Amino acid sequence: MIDIRNISKWYGDFKVLDGCTATVSKGEVVVVCGPSGSGKSTLIKTVNGLEPVQEGEIRVAETVVTSPKTKLPELRSRVGMVFQHFELFPHLSVLDNIALAQMKVLKRPREEARERAMQLLRRIDMEAFSTKFPGNLSGGQQQRVAIARALAMDPMVMLFDEPTSALDPEMVGEVLDVMVQLAQEGMTMIVVTHEMGFARKVSDRVIFMDQGRIVEDCAKDDFFDRRDQRSERAQDFLNRILQH
Repeated sequence: MIDIRNISKWYGDFKVLDGCTATVSKGEVVVVCGPSGSGKSTLIKTVNGLEPVQEGEIRVAETVVTSPKTKLPELRSRVGMVFQHFELFPHLSVLDNIALAQMKVLKRPREEARERAMQLLRRIDMEAFSTKFPGNLSGGQQQRVAIARALAMDPMVMLFDEPTSALDPEMVGEVLDVMVQLAQEGMTMIVVTHEMGFARKVSDRVIFMDQGRIVEDCAKDDFFDRRDQRSERAQDFLNRILQH
């Protein structure tokens, strides 16, 4: 479903991605973790062309993301993305936030788009909030709406860029619950996160990054339970993040 081949990216003289290669199969859940500044968010944003690369190739299904001929808006309509900060339109109701892109991009009739939005709101247990505005919702509720908005586009892949990092701890669980449900339903997902409990429970594979490189790319059980076989940098990361 996703094929990342030897991509590199610079910001000026700083090499933020250095020869990264990875694949994600249909229905697979891959967690990307690592220290701050390791290139995790940049990597995930290259998958739908939000961050261009200077070297290498990326494919999503049959689309070559890195080709200048690719129509990126069309690609992004099929690759859902959820950011740290919810990016909802503050002047639109929850229902209209979810319906708008369906009408503008997928050209769905207004009533069909709103019905799809209501289906998704029921799915995330937020049907009662359809007429409220983002400012009236908690952070966790806003992030669940952001996930519903991405799902409304019927994506073949979902990308999550630290979706719980801006939330109060008590709100994290309600967002992770929605993500767990998606994973169990077979959605192809790449998730940048520090939530190691989620990674252990849901992921098929873990990619560990440091200084713009993919240092580890292995099965979840190998990453967490066979730490002595991991790189020294990955062992140090795990010891720090799991010691509490």
